Amino acid sequence: MPRPILATIHAGALRHNLGIARQRAQGARVWAVVKANAYGHGIERVFDALRGADGFALLDLAEAQRLRDLGWRGPILLLEGVFEPRDLELCSRLSLWHAVHTEAQIDWLGQHKTQTPHHVFLLMNSGMNRLGFAPGRYRAAWARLNALTQVDEITLATHFSDADGARGIAHQVAVFEATTRDLPGGRSLSNSAALLRHAHEASVRADWVRPGIMVYGSAPDFPEHDLQHWGLRPAMTLAARVIGVQHLQPGDTVGYGSTFTADRPMVIGTVACGYADGYPRHAATGTPVLVDGARSRTLGRVSMDMLAVDLTALPAAGLGSEVTLWGRAASGAVLAVEEVAAAAGTIGYELLCALAPRVPVLLQD
Repeated sequence: MPRPILATIHAGALRHNLGIARQRAQGARVWAVVKANAYGHGIERVFDALRGADGFALLDLAEAQRLRDLGWRGPILLLEGVFEPRDLELCSRLSLWHAVHTEAQIDWLGQHKTQTPHHVFLLMNSGMNRLGFAPGRYRAAWARLNALTQVDEITLATHFSDADGARGIAHQVAVFEATTRDLPGGRSLSNSAALLRHAHEASVRADWVRPGIMVYGSAPDFPEHDLQHWGLRPAMTLAARVIGVQHLQPGDTVGYGSTFTADRPMVIGTVACGYADGYPRHAATGTPVLVDGARSRTLGRVSMDMLAVDLTALPAAGLGSEVTLWGRAASGAVLAVEEVAAAAGTIGYELLCALAPRVPVLLQD
């Protein structure tokens, strides 16, 4: 039999979460963000569940081609735009919309020969300081684009840096509104955190919203709120089996480096999952797991192919027991990926995106 580890992609959860995003969007059109191979879930696997979106947003031309090959004829947005002039040829051929955030991209558009004008998203740096035109240069960039015959439509866009925290988005919304007040064109604003936390603010309403992590069933503002608070469902479950059982006495240690020492008689299970599967090596003792649906914890250091879990308080558990590393157990119990990530000093996004190619994946409704 194959090694007992499996990632399950839940199509019903994806549809449900997209529905939550649409409810929060208050009439705006919804991009389903599928960058990084749909946050590790696989573009081909999520496509049918997410084709109810108004468009797909991503980074790579190759991923855009995959969507067209799947039969998607609606909008596709390149969130970082093009990286060199010849990319515009594929944008024309695949009818891609693309972000513009630097003068060089405007230059390339001006030199591009196309019979079909492009739809571009003009990105403002309203405080994130990552990509985009500063407010003082934004209107000039708009004027340059508007003068090009290669450009058909300009949507005005920005990205929020603190939508998931106490600082919020008001300072960036104010800058964006002041700069764009009389400019024509649609607006694209909210990411997952803004949709969930700030959708009630009238100033945040836009023509397009860009939900990402919430579509995959993870709360962007954990630990302040969890996925149940937002009504989300995990779209990925990573589960493995106990392949060995050890009985410890006080003083016995576990794993490489002997980082865990038993202080009493214990029973531990060795699980067929390690950092080569995408589980975080730096997850310390105490990282939560579900064993046959019951909460337990990891013990010792995660190795390449295995990790240890505490079975001491679970007398019915043993060889073959299901261990849910994150997601939904067969019993229905849920372990949120962000809870596991927090214990490992990272975020749920990283764990989902890091699922290793060697892990078999099952798509189910």
